[in-house]
Amino acid sequence: MSNSGTQLRTFGVGFLLSFGAFGVGQVVVALAALAFAAVGIDVLNRPALFIAISTVMLQGVTFGGIALGYLTYRNLGLDFIHAHVPSLRDLGMALVGFVVLFGALQIISQLIQRLGLQSAQNTVVDMASGNPDIYLLLIPLSFLLIGPGEELLYRGLIQGLLRKTFRPARAIVLASALFAVVHVFSLSGAGKLVSIGTVFTLSLILGILYEYTDNLVVPILVHGAYDAVLFSLQYLMATGQIPS
Repeated sequence: MSNSGTQLRTFGVGFLLSFGAFGVGQVVVALAALAFAAVGIDVLNRPALFIAISTVMLQGVTFGGIALGYLTYRNLGLDFIHAHVPSLRDLGMALVGFVVLFGALQIISQLIQRLGLQSAQNTVVDMASGNPDIYLLLIPLSFLLIGPGEELLYRGLIQGLLRKTFRPARAIVLASALFAVVHVFSLSGAGKLVSIGTVFTLSLILGILYEYTDNLVVPILVHGAYDAVLFSLQYLMATGQIPS
Protein backbone atom coordinates (compact mmCIF):
# COMPACT_ATOMS: atom_id res chain seq x y z
CA MET A 1 0.00 0.00 0.00
CA SER A 2 1.31 3.47 -0.91
CA ASN A 3 2.12 6.01 1.77
CA SER A 4 -0.91 8.11 0.81
CA GLY A 5 -3.09 5.01 0.96
CA THR A 6 -1.77 4.16 4.41
CA GLN A 7 -2.38 7.72 5.59
CA LEU A 8 -5.93 7.69 4.22
CA ARG A 9 -6.63 4.37 5.91
CA THR A 10 -5.25 5.63 9.23
CA PHE A 11 -7.34 8.78 9.06
CA GLY A 12 -10.37 6.62 8.24
CA VAL A 13 -9.73 4.58 11.38
CA GLY A 14 -9.47 7.78 13.41
CA PHE A 15 -12.71 9.06 11.87
CA LEU A 16 -14.54 5.83 12.68
CA LEU A 17 -13.18 5.80 16.23
CA SER A 18 -14.27 9.41 16.77
CA PHE A 19 -17.79 9.27 15.39
CA GLY A 20 -18.27 5.62 16.25
CA ALA A 21 -17.45 6.27 19.90
CA PHE A 22 -19.95 9.12 19.98
CA GLY A 23 -22.65 7.03 18.30
CA VAL A 24 -22.09 4.05 20.56
CA GLY A 25 -22.05 6.42 23.52
CA GLN A 26 -25.51 7.72 22.66
CA VAL A 27 -26.83 4.16 22.58
CA VAL A 28 -25.18 3.39 25.92
CA VAL A 29 -26.67 6.56 27.46
CA ALA A 30 -30.11 5.65 26.10
CA LEU A 31 -29.86 2.11 27.50
CA ALA A 32 -28.82 3.50 30.88
CA ALA A 33 -31.80 5.87 30.84
CA LEU A 34 -34.11 2.96 30.02
CA ALA A 35 -32.61 0.94 32.87
CA PHE A 36 -33.35 3.77 35.30
CA ALA A 37 -36.86 4.11 33.86
CA ALA A 38 -37.43 0.40 34.46
CA VAL A 39 -36.97 0.98 38.19
CA GLY A 40 -39.19 4.05 38.18
CA ILE A 41 -36.61 6.82 37.76
CA ASP A 42 -37.31 9.17 34.84
CA VAL A 43 -33.87 10.67 34.21
CA LEU A 44 -35.13 12.80 31.31
CA ASN A 45 -37.06 14.93 33.78
CA ARG A 46 -34.14 15.11 36.19
CA PRO A 47 -31.46 17.14 34.35
CA ALA A 48 -28.72 16.77 36.97
CA LEU A 49 -29.07 13.00 37.04
CA PHE A 50 -29.22 12.84 33.24
CA ILE A 51 -26.03 14.92 32.93
CA ALA A 52 -24.26 12.66 35.43
CA ILE A 53 -25.37 9.49 33.64
CA SER A 54 -24.47 10.91 30.22
CA THR A 55 -20.99 11.91 31.37
CA VAL A 56 -20.29 8.58 33.03
CA MET A 57 -21.60 6.54 30.12
CA LEU A 58 -20.19 8.65 27.27
CA GLN A 59 -16.80 10.00 28.31
CA GLY A 60 -16.17 7.41 30.99
CA VAL A 61 -17.51 4.06 29.87
CA THR A 62 -17.71 4.50 26.08
CA PHE A 63 -14.74 6.72 25.23
CA GLY A 64 -12.47 4.97 27.69
CA GLY A 65 -13.82 1.53 26.86
CA ILE A 66 -13.47 1.92 23.09
CA ALA A 67 -9.95 3.33 23.40
CA LEU A 68 -8.81 0.47 25.64
CA GLY A 69 -10.74 -2.07 23.57
CA TYR A 70 -9.06 -0.93 20.36
CA LEU A 71 -5.63 -1.10 21.96
CA THR A 72 -6.37 -4.66 23.05
CA TYR A 73 -7.82 -5.62 19.64
CA ARG A 74 -4.74 -4.34 17.81
CA ASN A 75 -2.34 -5.75 20.43
CA LEU A 76 -0.85 -2.29 20.90
CA GLY A 77 -0.76 -2.46 24.68
CA LEU A 78 -1.09 0.32 27.19
CA ASP A 79 2.43 1.50 26.35
CA PHE A 80 0.96 2.98 23.18
CA ILE A 81 -0.67 5.59 25.42
CA HIS A 82 2.20 7.61 26.82
CA ALA A 83 0.98 8.34 30.33
CA HIS A 84 2.91 8.41 33.56
CA VAL A 85 3.06 10.23 36.88
CA PRO A 86 3.84 13.85 35.96
CA SER A 87 7.22 15.27 36.84
CA LEU A 88 7.70 18.81 38.10
CA ARG A 89 8.42 19.80 34.50
CA ASP A 90 5.17 18.18 33.38
CA LEU A 91 3.23 20.04 36.07
CA GLY A 92 4.88 23.26 34.99
CA MET A 93 3.89 22.59 31.38
CA ALA A 94 0.34 21.85 32.53
CA LEU A 95 0.20 25.24 34.23
CA VAL A 96 1.60 26.95 31.13
CA GLY A 97 -0.85 25.04 28.94
CA PHE A 98 -3.78 26.08 31.10
CA VAL A 99 -2.79 29.76 30.89
CA VAL A 100 -2.24 29.52 27.13
CA LEU A 101 -5.58 27.77 26.66
CA PHE A 102 -7.49 30.48 28.52
CA GLY A 103 -5.49 33.20 26.84
CA ALA A 104 -6.39 31.73 23.45
CA LEU A 105 -10.05 31.58 24.47
CA GLN A 106 -10.01 35.27 25.41
CA ILE A 107 -8.39 36.25 22.12
CA ILE A 108 -10.87 34.15 20.13
CA SER A 109 -13.81 35.58 22.08
CA GLN A 110 -12.64 39.13 21.41
CA LEU A 111 -12.16 38.37 17.73
CA ILE A 112 -15.64 36.85 17.46
CA GLN A 113 -17.13 39.91 19.14
CA ARG A 114 -15.29 42.37 16.92
CA LEU A 115 -16.30 40.52 13.77
CA GLY A 116 -19.92 40.49 14.90
CA LEU A 117 -20.09 36.72 14.82
CA GLN A 118 -22.18 34.47 17.05
CA SER A 119 -21.22 31.28 18.85
CA ALA A 120 -23.58 28.38 19.32
CA GLN A 121 -24.89 27.41 22.72
CA ASN A 122 -23.76 24.23 24.41
CA THR A 123 -26.71 21.97 25.22
CA VAL A 124 -25.38 21.59 28.77
CA VAL A 125 -25.89 25.33 29.29
CA ASP A 126 -29.46 24.97 28.04
CA MET A 127 -30.13 22.14 30.48
CA ALA A 128 -28.54 24.01 33.38
CA SER A 129 -30.44 27.25 32.73
CA GLY A 130 -33.05 26.37 35.34
CA ASN A 131 -30.78 24.34 37.59
CA PRO A 132 -27.33 25.95 38.12
CA ASP A 133 -26.33 23.19 40.55
CA ILE A 134 -25.66 21.08 37.46
CA TYR A 135 -22.47 23.09 37.01
CA LEU A 136 -21.33 22.11 40.49
CA LEU A 137 -21.75 18.47 39.48
CA LEU A 138 -19.76 18.98 36.29
CA ILE A 139 -16.76 20.54 38.05
CA PRO A 140 -15.46 17.29 39.60
CA LEU A 141 -16.60 15.29 36.55
CA SER A 142 -14.32 17.48 34.43
CA PHE A 143 -11.30 16.05 36.25
CA LEU A 144 -12.63 12.54 36.82
CA LEU A 145 -14.23 11.68 33.46
CA ILE A 146 -14.51 14.42 30.85
CA GLY A 147 -10.82 15.33 30.62
CA PRO A 148 -9.49 11.76 30.97
CA GLY A 149 -12.07 10.17 28.65
CA GLU A 150 -11.77 12.68 25.82
CA GLU A 151 -7.98 12.94 26.00
CA LEU A 152 -7.54 9.17 26.11
CA LEU A 153 -9.60 8.74 22.95
CA TYR A 154 -8.57 11.78 20.90
CA ARG A 155 -5.02 12.50 21.98
CA GLY A 156 -3.81 9.19 23.36
CA LEU A 157 -5.36 6.88 20.77
CA ILE A 158 -6.40 8.84 17.66
CA GLN A 159 -3.51 11.33 17.62
CA GLY A 160 -1.18 8.47 18.48
CA LEU A 161 -2.43 6.41 15.52
CA LEU A 162 -2.16 9.37 13.16
CA ARG A 163 1.33 10.08 14.49
CA LYS A 164 2.47 6.71 13.11
CA THR A 165 1.75 7.66 9.48
CA PHE A 166 1.67 11.47 9.50
CA ARG A 167 4.15 14.04 10.67
CA PRO A 168 3.46 15.26 14.23
CA ALA A 169 2.01 18.61 13.12
CA ARG A 170 -0.44 16.96 10.73
CA ALA A 171 -1.41 14.35 13.30
CA ILE A 172 -2.21 17.12 15.78
CA VAL A 173 -4.26 19.05 13.22
CA LEU A 174 -6.24 16.01 12.05
CA ALA A 175 -6.96 14.73 15.57
CA SER A 176 -8.03 18.23 16.60
CA ALA A 177 -10.31 18.49 13.56
CA LEU A 178 -12.04 15.22 14.48
CA PHE A 179 -12.37 16.36 18.09
CA ALA A 180 -13.85 19.69 17.04
CA VAL A 181 -16.29 18.39 14.43
CA VAL A 182 -17.80 15.77 16.73
CA HIS A 183 -18.72 18.60 19.12
CA VAL A 184 -21.37 19.74 16.63
CA PHE A 185 -23.73 17.25 18.28
CA SER A 186 -23.49 19.10 21.60
CA LEU A 187 -24.28 22.52 20.11
CA SER A 188 -27.58 24.27 19.54
CA GLY A 189 -28.63 27.44 17.77
CA ALA A 190 -26.74 29.56 15.25
CA GLY A 191 -22.98 29.92 15.12
CA LYS A 192 -22.02 26.25 15.12
CA LEU A 193 -19.14 26.74 12.68
CA VAL A 194 -17.73 29.48 14.89
CA SER A 195 -17.90 27.24 17.94
CA ILE A 196 -16.33 24.34 16.08
CA GLY A 197 -13.50 26.64 14.99
CA THR A 198 -12.97 27.68 18.60
CA VAL A 199 -12.86 24.08 19.82
CA PHE A 200 -10.45 23.19 17.00
CA THR A 201 -8.05 25.98 17.94
CA LEU A 202 -8.08 25.08 21.63
CA SER A 203 -7.70 21.39 20.77
CA LEU A 204 -4.50 22.18 18.87
CA ILE A 205 -2.99 23.42 22.13
CA LEU A 206 -3.87 20.15 23.89
CA GLY A 207 -2.40 18.16 21.01
CA ILE A 208 0.82 20.17 21.10
CA LEU A 209 1.08 19.63 24.86
CA TYR A 210 0.81 15.87 24.40
CA GLU A 211 3.39 15.85 21.62
CA TYR A 212 5.80 18.08 23.51
CA THR A 213 5.58 16.42 26.93
CA ASP A 214 4.96 12.85 25.71
CA ASN A 215 2.72 12.43 28.74
CA LEU A 216 -1.06 12.17 28.32
CA VAL A 217 -1.56 13.22 31.94
CA VAL A 218 -0.56 16.79 31.01
CA PRO A 219 -3.39 17.47 28.51
CA ILE A 220 -5.77 15.57 30.81
CA LEU A 221 -4.98 17.95 33.68
CA VAL A 222 -5.23 21.02 31.43
CA HIS A 223 -8.48 19.85 29.82
CA GLY A 224 -10.05 19.00 33.17
CA ALA A 225 -8.99 22.30 34.77
CA TYR A 226 -10.18 24.29 31.75
CA ASP A 227 -13.64 22.71 31.78
CA ALA A 228 -13.88 22.98 35.57
CA VAL A 229 -13.12 26.71 35.50
CA LEU A 230 -15.64 27.29 32.70
CA PHE A 231 -18.34 25.44 34.64
CA SER A 232 -17.44 27.41 37.77
CA LEU A 233 -17.81 30.69 35.89
CA GLN A 234 -21.12 29.54 34.42
CA TYR A 235 -22.36 28.72 37.93
CA LEU A 236 -21.32 32.12 39.27
CA MET A 237 -23.03 33.89 36.37
CA ALA A 238 -26.19 31.76 36.62
CA THR A 239 -26.48 32.53 40.32
CA GLY A 240 -25.82 36.25 39.83
CA GLN A 241 -22.54 36.28 41.78
CA ILE A 242 -20.71 37.75 38.79
CA PRO A 243 -22.21 39.63 35.82
CA SER A 244 -22.95 37.56 32.75
